[in-house]
Amino acid sequence: MYRYHTEFLLSATSAAQFPASSVPEIAFLGRSNVGKSSLINALLGEPAARVSSTPGRTRAINFFALHASSQVRPELILADLPGYGYAKLSRSISAEWPAFINPYLATRDTLAACVCLVDMNVPPQPGDAMLAQYLDSIHRPRILVGTKADKLSGNQRVVATKRLREALETDEILVCSAKDGRGIAALWKAIHGVAEAQGNLRTAK
Repeated sequence: MYRYHTEFLLSATSAAQFPASSVPEIAFLGRSNVGKSSLINALLGEPAARVSSTPGRTRAINFFALHASSQVRPELILADLPGYGYAKLSRSISAEWPAFINPYLATRDTLAACVCLVDMNVPPQPGDAMLAQYLDSIHRPRILVGTKADKLSGNQRVVATKRLREALETDEILVCSAKDGRGIAALWKAIHGVAEAQGNLRTAK
């Protein structure tokens, strides 16, 4: 398991507030009730991202710097994006998202990949497929993650994974659970893979 010291940087509500960065950045995004904050906290091993009882409360991009050992310069930055709610996702980006989300996804130089979260317990939603297609259209690497896998039996997980693969037109779905830790190591491996492809990244374990 990868071990980092997590530092909260800032909450940005406009492009002018994005932090300066020269290290690979990983964005987390998905529907408001997908368990995004819980998964981020499971990855980091600490309650860094705020888990709200009311989905959709996050209206800013929250940036976290990940430091290895006692190093001052972070090795990674995680960006927690607002959920895109229950509204239909438009061809470009959800109408529920603030205007600065689209420029962030399309033009952020240090953005190495987007971790797209989908709930394995519900049928695939049109917005999930549209988001994946949008990221493909702007040539952003994406990591597709099925969340809340602990709520399904073994056979149910097989069926749900197959259903997501077909809906999202991909063979690569990481099955994860913030509750029991399932898939966390595999997700870290995928994150480091895309980060290393963008820049020099030392393996912190």
